[in-house]
Amino acid sequence: MINWKNLLAIITITFLTSACGSLSSNSKTSPSHNNRSSQTADVAYAGSLELLNHSTIGPNFRKTTGYSYLGRGGGSFGLAKEITSGSIHPNVFESIGSAPIKTLEPKWTNSYIQFASSPIVVAYNPSSPYASELKSIAKGKTNLSKLFILMSKPGFHLGRTNPNTDPQGQAFYMMVQLAQKNFNLPPYLSSKILGSVNNSSEIFSETALESRLQAGQLDAASAFKSQAIQLHLPYISLPSSINFGNIAYSSSYAKASMTLANKKTIHGSTLVLDATVIGKKDQAAARAFIDYLLSPQGRGSIKKAGYKLLKPQLFGPNPYFASYIKTHFGNTST
Repeated sequence: MINWKNLLAIITITFLTSACGSLSSNSKTSPSHNNRSSQTADVAYAGSLELLNHSTIGPNFRKTTGYSYLGRGGGSFGLAKEITSGSIHPNVFESIGSAPIKTLEPKWTNSYIQFASSPIVVAYNPSSPYASELKSIAKGKTNLSKLFILMSKPGFHLGRTNPNTDPQGQAFYMMVQLAQKNFNLPPYLSSKILGSVNNSSEIFSETALESRLQAGQLDAASAFKSQAIQLHLPYISLPSSINFGNIAYSSSYAKASMTLANKKTIHGSTLVLDATVIGKKDQAAARAFIDYLLSPQGRGSIKKAGYKLLKPQLFGPNPYFASYIKTHFGNTST
């Protein structure tokens, strides 16, 4: 079983061959094949992408393009703050949702590409004292409303990410709100399940949460469906009306809201994967990385990892990616 903690601080740099057909192979914008390994795609990515980027996307990107690769994961909002403070200097940022990227505008970027989505689920430990009940819910033998009754019990150990730094944490918090309303659950239930927004007893970093679940320290935890699939964790699927993974339900998600520690009130939104090139360092490698994400090979890996592929859409002005998306997917710019 993969230990999520061991995936932190992994740096992967290798020299290999380039691929034909990459938009970044344009001689006007990228170095020659022999010099590509001197440029690095330095990627800051949402923690839920840790396993996919480390085990698949990063290595295959190196092999396909010849550029070097370096990656680090964390909460999307937390990474955005590190970028704006100058603590880290990546040239690619992969975020859950566009809100973290928008905090970088206009100084670091003025555009981003939306390319996939992933609903949230409730992953659980198969050795939990509540495992049989959770399994029954997962199989549809027990009504889903029982899940929220279980999670409200004093002895139930639930894990979630910090909503002040992570979109998954925000979505999970608001998911419980929507479930309470949609399933006509008692009005006090959400507070019993979640406690305060900053409830330290159930908040963990995104890159450590699932390893705690695997170790038996938690009975259940918030997760993206893609995470649960990649880590082979049993999980309970949630309906589209509350799982924040279906764009068709965007207006329903927006009805949920929460107030963060900074007193800012936010509303629910669909959990999509967005990527942008930032800074000025090794721009050819940075563009090549996003080019790879949108390639058939990259999209195939993303789909296999449990994400729902979306037709790539460019938000903001970027002639480079506007041309690529128009050529390969039709005109999908906003």
